[in-house]
Amino acid sequence: MNRTFEHVAQAVAGWAGRPPAFVIALSAVIIWACSGPIFGWSDTWQLVINTSTTIITFLMVFLIQNAQNRDASAIQAKLDELIRAVTDARNEFIGIEHLGEGQLEGIRRALETEFGDESPNHEAIARLLDRR
Repeated sequence: MNRTFEHVAQAVAGWAGRPPAFVIALSAVIIWACSGPIFGWSDTWQLVINTSTTIITFLMVFLIQNAQNRDASAIQAKLDELIRAVTDARNEFIGIEHLGEGQLEGIRRALETEFGDESPNHEAIARLLDRR
């Protein structure tokens, strides 16, 4: 079941982000709006679009989240491999995505303290921002 869900989730998430999906959704809304006078702008007419969009949104949340989770895991694995492969990198950073928010915040603060205002990269970033 997991494999089938992942396959469907990947296919739907990939398709939903393409222009034809937008055109289909926009067309459905336009057809619905144009049909308003035919149905006398009734509550049932409004309920059709509300129910349809709610169901589609509800299902898409799970499919897109699955795709996002896979992408994040793949990126994290690639970053871990880069950390492992670079000689001067600190291997302690491998797997820190599993730490709690407080622990991650502590690591971020420690890194900023260690490499904070003295970092030559800050000047380069400031120049880049000034150009905008």
